[in-house]
Amino acid sequence: MGVLVALATTATLFAADYAQFGERFTRNMVSSETGLPDRFDVSTGLNVKWTVALGTESHATPVIAGGRVYIGTNNNAPRDPRHRGDRGVLMCLDEQTGGLAWQLVVPKITTSRFWDWPNSGLCSTATVDAGEVFVVSNRGEVLCLDPAGLSNGNQGAFQAEARHQSPAGEPPIAPGPTDADILWQFDPIQALGVRQHDSAHGAPLLYQQFLYVNTSNGVDDSHRHIDSPDAPSLIVLDRKTGRLVATDAEHIGPRIFHCTWSSPALAEVAGRAQIIFCGGDGIVYAFEPVAAMPSSGEVKRLKKLWQFDPDPTAPKELVHRYNSNRKESPSNIMGMPVVHRNRVYVTVGGDLWWGKNQAWLKCIDATRTGDITGGGEVWSYPLERHAIVTPAIAGGLVFVADTGRRLHCVDAETGRPYWTHDVKGDVWASPLVADGRVYFATRRGEVLVFAARREKQLISQTELGEPISATPVAANGVLYLSTMSHLYALQAAK
Repeated sequence: MGVLVALATTATLFAADYAQFGERFTRNMVSSETGLPDRFDVSTGLNVKWTVALGTESHATPVIAGGRVYIGTNNNAPRDPRHRGDRGVLMCLDEQTGGLAWQLVVPKITTSRFWDWPNSGLCSTATVDAGEVFVVSNRGEVLCLDPAGLSNGNQGAFQAEARHQSPAGEPPIAPGPTDADILWQFDPIQALGVRQHDSAHGAPLLYQQFLYVNTSNGVDDSHRHIDSPDAPSLIVLDRKTGRLVATDAEHIGPRIFHCTWSSPALAEVAGRAQIIFCGGDGIVYAFEPVAAMPSSGEVKRLKKLWQFDPDPTAPKELVHRYNSNRKESPSNIMGMPVVHRNRVYVTVGGDLWWGKNQAWLKCIDATRTGDITGGGEVWSYPLERHAIVTPAIAGGLVFVADTGRRLHCVDAETGRPYWTHDVKGDVWASPLVADGRVYFATRRGEVLVFAARREKQLISQTELGEPISATPVAANGVLYLSTMSHLYALQAAK
């Protein structure tokens, strides 16, 4: 196995690690792994390397880096008797055995349940690079963590782990060797007045020395008002210190229909980098990356390269008049944009809980500039119903799913459909393409494996009996699949 990066202080990243959501931050869920299992049975142990109990809700996608597996969950099955009650948790596990190395434990926001939904846990997917773990906690904080946890002492400028992991008003819980080591913290709620809704949803994008993070700004408890209309939707932080260096300047807040769900992606178009971001207003934006660290105290405004409205006839003003209207409403974007060959692919449509049923898979030309709504659409493919997944693109095909309980395979160039497949449950987990196959998972606990080609061929179907929100991932010859309460490491028998 080839070494990609040697870390000076902790672990080593390997070439076959899966250290962030999506291939090279294009967010395309395609893996070069081979030899993966195309079927498994958790009751008999067929192709199961190990199984780890999580909490009772686990929505985050796992990442694997430096011999560790990182996954978000809740604390309803406490792993440490000092930490009791509802918490957001990032578990750090040994890649070979599944044993607990350490965990980040974060008390809930107590303002109201609509800030940090009960039992939802830590919903964000971590990003790991060069001896640092970046994650957005259930409290909306952007945190940089030491992959070694506190086993090598308390590193970094942040030294308040005891207070951080303790609920307000309760005595500090002294940190131990299985607790997380926070290197730095940035809190958009305190610093920028962000009003997150339900939870924080983030998969930090790392480009050069900067982190690009969506803020999860959204509606208030009534779902009819934006408490923080002036708060940014996209922020940029210095990866070494957590200093705020830039924000968007699009004033998206008043047009957010529900929440800011989607994390940014990285595009390279004609040799020029672009940060692609889907706002809570249902608009796709492209920004020029921050080129250099601004002067002390300066916060830059991101320069917009283009914007595209996937649903231009939808309501744009006073958007909350359309709450619970299943026929007419604004659109929003929950999945991440995927960049492939100068094009951006995104699922868009009515909000799953509050909006219209109509939804689409859109293909956008990323080579244009300005407002490209009128000419930037390459093609549009109608989906069955609300879509919240990130599409996967491989071999000239796009694989996607929706909450109309239908899986889709369409042509990446034209949007022509090749096949569909009906399933029993809604689909929240994005598909993974790996080893010539595409892996789908549903909220009914179905795991379906198809051949990744134009002709529909169902290879296997497994029923796990509990909902799946997390996207399947592959790393170092192992397929990882997370349900609400368990993480399975699946490996083909030798």
